Amino acid sequence: MASIARPMLLRQAAAASRLSAAPAGPSLLLKNSARVAAFHATSRRNILPPLPQKVEGGVNDPVPVPPPSPSHGSYHWTFERLVGASLVPLTLTPFAAGSLNPAMDAVLMGLIVIHSHLGLQNIIIDYLPKKRTPKSRKAAMWGLNVATALVALGLYEFETTDVGVTEAIKRVWHA
Repeated sequence: MASIARPMLLRQAAAASRLSAAPAGPSLLLKNSARVAAFHATSRRNILPPLPQKVEGGVNDPVPVPPPSPSHGSYHWTFERLVGASLVPLTLTPFAAGSLNPAMDAVLMGLIVIHSHLGLQNIIIDYLPKKRTPKSRKAAMWGLNVATALVALGLYEFETTDVGVTEAIKRVWHA
């Protein structure tokens, strides 16, 4: 942060020394103040309009607690972490061992698709709340499901009709 601010501070100090060295005539002050005012007086505009605002209940009402669900609680979190942790050895093993096993390649591609789907699903859940944008969230979830199915189908076709992902990466690496 200091490296970003340093050039700006140096320019301000140089401008201040030029103003103090120059004769303080009214035309010079008006010219500099107009330039600074034109730079700083831009109107603030929102890039996107705000989402619809809706207040439910009063200030003394308790927060509604969602019903407990083990599949969307700690089991879901644990499953995501296991998938992410298992990707590390599965990614390195085909290249380190030198073996090209189609079953291990299929498991690797399946876990990559699942890992990507779960990560993007969490992004949609975080940034498109169901209460405020129900239609956008539903469209994004359907889009994610369609994209995941297309990627899985494409990887399946590449694994079965071509050389496979790990062999393709090896060929690109040694090219």
